[in-house]
Amino acid sequence: MSGDESVRFAVLGPVRAWRAERELDLGGPQTRALLALLLLRAGQHVPLPEIVDTLWGSEPPRTAVNVVRRHVGLLRRLLEPGLPARATGRRLVRGAGGYRLLTEGDELDLVRFRELREAAVRATAAGPAVRAAELFAEALAVWTGPVASGTPQEVRARLPLGVPERERLTTVREAADAALRAGLPGTVLAELRWAAAAHPLDEPLLARLMLTLAATGRRAEALDTYRTACDRLADALGIDPGPELRDAQRTVLHGTDPAPGTGPVPSPRTPAPGPAVPAQLPHDLPSFTGRHAELDEVLDVLGAGPEPSGTVLISALGGMPGVGKTTLAVHWAHLVADRYPDGQLYADLRGFAPAGAITEPAEVLRRFLDALGVPPERVPQDPDARSALYRSVLCGRRVLVLLDNARDADQVRPLLPGTPGCLTIVTSRDELTGLVAAHGAHSITLRPLGTAQSRDFLAARLGAERTAAEPRAVDEIITRCVGLPLALACVAARAALHPHFPLAAVAAELRAAHGGLHAFARPDTSVDVATVFSWSVSAVSAEAARLFRLLALHPGPDASPAAAAALAGLSPRRTRPLLAELAGVHLLTEPVPGRYAFHDLLRAHATALLHTHHTEAERHAATARLLRHHLHAAHAAAALLDPGGDRPPLPPPPRDTPADTPADSFTETFTDSFTETFTDDSRALAWLTAEHAVLPALVTTAAATGHDRPACLLAWSLEPYFERRGHWHEGLAAQRTALDAALRLAEPALEARAQRGLARAEGRLGQHDSARARLARALDLFTGLDDTSGLAGTHRSLGWESEQCGDLAGALRHNTLALDLYRTAGHRPAQASVLNSVGWYHALLGEHRQALDHCFEALTLLQELGDRYGQAATWDSIAYAHHHLGRHPHALLGYRNALTLYRALGAPYPEADTLSRIGDTHLATGDREAAHAAWEQALTLLTDLGHPDADRVRARLDGPDARVGAV
Repeated sequence: MSGDESVRFAVLGPVRAWRAERELDLGGPQTRALLALLLLRAGQHVPLPEIVDTLWGSEPPRTAVNVVRRHVGLLRRLLEPGLPARATGRRLVRGAGGYRLLTEGDELDLVRFRELREAAVRATAAGPAVRAAELFAEALAVWTGPVASGTPQEVRARLPLGVPERERLTTVREAADAALRAGLPGTVLAELRWAAAAHPLDEPLLARLMLTLAATGRRAEALDTYRTACDRLADALGIDPGPELRDAQRTVLHGTDPAPGTGPVPSPRTPAPGPAVPAQLPHDLPSFTGRHAELDEVLDVLGAGPEPSGTVLISALGGMPGVGKTTLAVHWAHLVADRYPDGQLYADLRGFAPAGAITEPAEVLRRFLDALGVPPERVPQDPDARSALYRSVLCGRRVLVLLDNARDADQVRPLLPGTPGCLTIVTSRDELTGLVAAHGAHSITLRPLGTAQSRDFLAARLGAERTAAEPRAVDEIITRCVGLPLALACVAARAALHPHFPLAAVAAELRAAHGGLHAFARPDTSVDVATVFSWSVSAVSAEAARLFRLLALHPGPDASPAAAAALAGLSPRRTRPLLAELAGVHLLTEPVPGRYAFHDLLRAHATALLHTHHTEAERHAATARLLRHHLHAAHAAAALLDPGGDRPPLPPPPRDTPADTPADSFTETFTDSFTETFTDDSRALAWLTAEHAVLPALVTTAAATGHDRPACLLAWSLEPYFERRGHWHEGLAAQRTALDAALRLAEPALEARAQRGLARAEGRLGQHDSARARLARALDLFTGLDDTSGLAGTHRSLGWESEQCGDLAGALRHNTLALDLYRTAGHRPAQASVLNSVGWYHALLGEHRQALDHCFEALTLLQELGDRYGQAATWDSIAYAHHHLGRHPHALLGYRNALTLYRALGAPYPEADTLSRIGDTHLATGDREAAHAAWEQALTLLTDLGHPDADRVRARLDGPDARVGAV
């Protein structure tokens, strides 16, 4: 095209064209709209069906194709005057079932903008701050208005405007940061004001506007911007401002300038509440007895009416350990649960657990928000912002919240609902006077059961006839247990297991026992709880007693038989009877089938016995066995969930016998206890779900006990599970622990994976600046290590980051590099996965035939490898490409294949995404009823997930083109 007269095009504002510096008359609105579409896809083939869809929507005229050809002919003659009739010319060419507009260099303002922005980004990393600010300002100056303005509004709604608009918004943020660093805030103020007006709920953008206003001497306007933002967030989303805005306000109020490089980091906005109805209460005790007066008191708190009170009610149940606080709270909660139709939330705060095992309020808030339907990527990192979002989600809802085992009022306050209609029940050993004073909590102090209540308790478990036959023995048991329900339950369990034992013999055994849990005795009583516990421990076999002690090392709220077996160095087959033996005398509970838990008082007793009976080396060896068991299982599960991952291999389990393992048991241990086998990804996912509360705690335990390498390996093995289920906050915490451990080990290979793992978690949570910096560090480390697979995986992550910034070409470039590297490494599962990614980015760029080539190659490999999740994603990509090529029957077939797989895998979000696209394809064929049905299904799934995409699908359903029966 070098011989052409110079031609320039503009689409970042009004659609315009010039030839030899003379502006061309583009004719009617449809010709202008066609040129806009070709410019937005500059250099790419635009299929004829996409052109028709853009110009006319779902009801084009019969002559649509001929009209398009007339518009193409007009544009050709404008761009290349003197072109013979029917000639195609060299600028607007036909091919691949559509048309492509060819431009060179900076003839198109969109290309010029992108080149300037890339130069500014490079200058930010390597050059002076002033140069970066100048380049960003120059890039933004290319824009003269909204994309493709001047085209008809109904056509604009169908043009692919999203990518350039997102690029402009990202550039405004980057430009603001660069201008503040360079001390040139005024250069970007006008763009910031425009962007803030267009995006009034974008908190990172508003924070930058405040800082820029203050830096240019407009402090009052900056504070007014903050107040306006607070009002809008409260009115539109029902939330308080997040950390970026609060930090900006503090900076403005204190009159300090932001330090270079510390501008606010973008983070996702919080969503409106989802409709999820949690039901988390533990099982009620079937044989609940006694506590009639206390139960009447707590029921009186609510009143006798069927409607919940309109006041926030907080009942703090106090009392000594083992007195039955949790039992009463759970029983009461079940009695009144029907008054709270919006759900029940439960958390064990583990307030008196060993140091490091106490549940942090921020973690409880994350779990509660997840249960209430808030997508994990929308949960703020800042604890105060997280608490504010929790209160906003509960606003107007009737929810019962049970907070068990609280340490103090500070642990409870962030978890309290902020509006009437909810009931919060708190149990604690302490009186929590702060809740009573500051929050009007109704306080009830439980005391030990009286003699009559204790007798009823034993009669309910042993039978009235048996207790009546030996009143003196019963009285002695009651005296020894001093009215503690937990102690009475242990003794009753022992007696119930031996129905032919006289109760006098049971009392004598109890009399002879002694223990040492004096730290748990209340100063105002003579209770020695350890007496009962020691008696119960002495009543079980030596192997069961050993297991009881070693279970104190397990950091989770409950343990599986396999985990218990690993701790003890026994096989699960040998361990299950021991667990049943301990549960039979109430030293353990079985809250759900196959999971075993301690009362926290019994855990403390087991911990005391552990340090008495086992050396530090024995405790260390038991912890190592527990870590090995979970690490090998998690690694095996991750290989099924993410066959294309590049996790480092694990060391094999040691074949020598640990010091405290019975010699005759270790061979069985090696084959049965330290390994888990999964036949498919569904079973792997089920195991990870069952161990969900244990695995993150084990990462922390590993790092805290000197097992840094297992901490790293376990955190990386959990990545696919956290990704599949959206538990990104837990993934973030695990990856931070892994990075700290890797840095302590000072091994570049471990640091590289840790940096990349943390970057992925940060990226999912919107912390893109930090993520990109970590990925750059990982890339350098993997390059130095000559680790081909590591480099490939990092390029894939960089590709995803590029997509989030609107740089689809960059995303394709990184994934293509990853594909080449995986091919070099011979990593076929990863090749298959990244082939689909390359195809998907080709499709997003409008290169649909190239997309199909890559995706079908990926599908063949994925089917050979048995990767069902990858197959589902690839079928979806194939269908998307077919849709945009106008092959709607092929698209529907591909989407249905994806849908079948996603449903079999239990993956609701991608299922909803596919259903949404099925609706689009049905609409393109004119079948509005089928489109409506698909979107309804998608909306149901997204609403259940509390995902913000629900609004997009709802808009499709409400649109005039989608209404069934519309003309």
